[in-house]
Amino acid sequence: MRLGYGEDSHRLVEGVPLYLCGLEIPSPRGAQAHSDGDAPLHALTDALLSAYGLGDIGLLFPDTDPRWQGVRSEVFLKEALRRVGELGGRLRQASLVITLDRPKLSPHRHTLVENLARLLGLPPDRVGLSFKTSEGLAEGHVQARAVVLLDG
Repeated sequence: MRLGYGEDSHRLVEGVPLYLCGLEIPSPRGAQAHSDGDAPLHALTDALLSAYGLGDIGLLFPDTDPRWQGVRSEVFLKEALRRVGELGGRLRQASLVITLDRPKLSPHRHTLVENLARLLGLPPDRVGLSFKTSEGLAEGHVQARAVVLLDG
């Protein structure tokens, strides 16, 4: 068994789409980032890579490389899954915590879990998703933390 951990955060800015778990969430503010700024998928990518000592998302997809400008984060996640799979890794479970004050994410829970399960190739009951607020301490950003459990 292998355990991986990852986290990511992005400042929120007006007029940019908010992507979480591979989906666009209605919001007046989105993540300021080189890619689409999908913090949960970035955290998952780092968690998968960390389980095998493969570095992090910035090593594989540096923000100094124009090829990754505006790229959807599913690309990063799929590459991490591919690399882990080549080493014999098989994802068994993923758990994420998203910290965001607004918009409220509870109405999107089912859709987010279903999309994560699809992207990860897991049944929905193997994808944990929790939402937290910062109680106003960090209203201008989104943060995600992820833990993954793998065989291999």
